Formats: sequence, C-alpha cells, structure tokens
Amino acid sequence: MSPKRLSRVLRALREAKGLSQVALAEKAKVERTYLVKLESGDKTNPSLDVLKRLARALGVPVTELLE
Repeated sequence: MSPKRLSRVLRALREAKGLSQVALAEKAKVERTYLVKLESGDKTNPSLDVLKRLARALGVPVTELLE
C-alpha cells in the first residue's frame, strides 16, 4: 500500500465518523502530529500496532486501512 493511499483512506474514514484529527489521535492513543503525517503521506510504514489502534478507534477492521 502506498502512503498516499493510506492517507486518503484514513482521512475519509475519520471525516465519515465526524472526528477531528485531535479526537482520533486521542481515541487511538497516537500523537496528533503523527496522525497528521500519516494523513499527509509524509509518514510511511506505520507499525501494525498503530494501524490496529487507528482501526479500532475508527470502528473498522485493519484490512480496511490496508486495502
């Protein structure tokens, strides 16, 4: 998966859930700046742990972030 693809999926899911970046970061227990980098495509290869926390916070399976 390309970083740009992950960034689009993350942003779309977050916005569909009506969450701000701050709210999602808090819910997933990741730094807001890290989430910003993921959504902008500046951060590549997030750990599986981070992906799991983001997926859980968004209420989707991890595979949805990776498709």
